Amino acid sequence: GRHWKKIISHQPEKLIGFDVSAGMLEILQQKYPGSETHHLINDELRELANQSCDIIFSTLTIAHIENAEKALQEWNRILRPGGEMIITDYHPAALAKGGKRTFNHNGTTIAVKNYVHSIYKIKDIARQLHLNICRLTERSIDQSAAPFYEKQNAHAVYEAWKGTPIIYGIHLKKPDAALPPQHH
Repeated sequence: GRHWKKIISHQPEKLIGFDVSAGMLEILQQKYPGSETHHLINDELRELANQSCDIIFSTLTIAHIENAEKALQEWNRILRPGGEMIITDYHPAALAKGGKRTFNHNGTTIAVKNYVHSIYKIKDIARQLHLNICRLTERSIDQSAAPFYEKQNAHAVYEAWKGTPIIYGIHLKKPDAALPPQHH
């Protein structure tokens, strides 16, 4: 639901949320009463028919999924021809370097399990599924992030991670049924 407010402002015909966390779905329901949400089990979107979605947003999710290939196959199954997929996540280089995703709950820091899927692997899976790679963006920790670290009194962490790719986004498009796939 991270981007729902902005998406809803564009008045989509329908917006559906999936998450592996029932707690996150409860929060989404509180923010957007009456929204359609589903608890994701085994990376399968059983509630959705083949080629039934125009756009798929996956925000900070793919590294939580053990089998990225299976997940992308499922997302591709529900994506209509001409549909688009936007995937953003922590950069695999940061995760491989020991970066962790944590959050605080009732005063306890909880680390969430991550799987490192290289960008090469994600691109390769996309190509195997005949998805066109429209754009790939990678961002590193640079000088613009220094104030954030200094505010947290973590200048040593900034210095250790400076230059490390931290996040990426990839925009994929399923070819229209009548058009052959294009690879960039």
